[in-house]
Amino acid sequence: MIDLHNHLLPGIDDGAPDLDTALELARIAVADGITHLVCTPHIHPGRYDNTPATIQAAHGQFVAALAQVGIPLQVATAAEVRFGAELMQGIAQGSIPFLGEWQDRKVLLLEFPHGEIPFAAERMTDWLLQRNILPMIAHPERNKGIMRTPSRLKPFIEQGCLLQVTAGSVAGSFGPAAQAIAHDLLQQGLVSILASDAHNVDYRPPILTDGLQQAAQLIGEAQAEALVLQTPWQIAQGHFQ
Repeated sequence: MIDLHNHLLPGIDDGAPDLDTALELARIAVADGITHLVCTPHIHPGRYDNTPATIQAAHGQFVAALAQVGIPLQVATAAEVRFGAELMQGIAQGSIPFLGEWQDRKVLLLEFPHGEIPFAAERMTDWLLQRNILPMIAHPERNKGIMRTPSRLKPFIEQGCLLQVTAGSVAGSFGPAAQAIAHDLLQQGLVSILASDAHNVDYRPPILTDGLQQAAQLIGEAQAEALVLQTPWQIAQGHFQ
């Protein structure tokens, strides 16, 4: 399986705090059947001021350690980018890492504030789309604004934005409200990929199989497998060539 949203890179955001933890998370991922990761540390101005340089430095350290201890995991990098005016500046400067490509457009993993969908946020996604950048909305099922009003997601779906749902949400790890929205999105055929959004060993490990099994019960094994294998590979394969 291929995991396109996780926080395994050591020491640069609220994910793995150090290299030992990153390696432990990598072992969990491999045991779960994950073969490829695109690590997506936060770019959140004022909180996690990551740049391509900080991300590449952490990536180099992680890859070297994986090789040294013999963990068979292919690792590339992108970022989970926070919604805000700084995003437009980052795009203009070429300092925003992309998740990959989908139908000849660059894919950006876009995170909204957890408590809401910002007013007129669809103007920002439209701005990105006009620049041939396709937003993939991170974990919409866990956004409190969407929990309150699921129809807030509709404009982004109509624009053609992709949706990344957390595998743990499908399995119920984030509570019944997130699970209900995740299941509904799956049954409507609106989920682009499932990803772990792994942050730590105990509560948010890099595990996809629990969510995959639940998804298979809802939409069938072939469609569920596409969410963790074929579609993620189509998006991210350029990172691994």
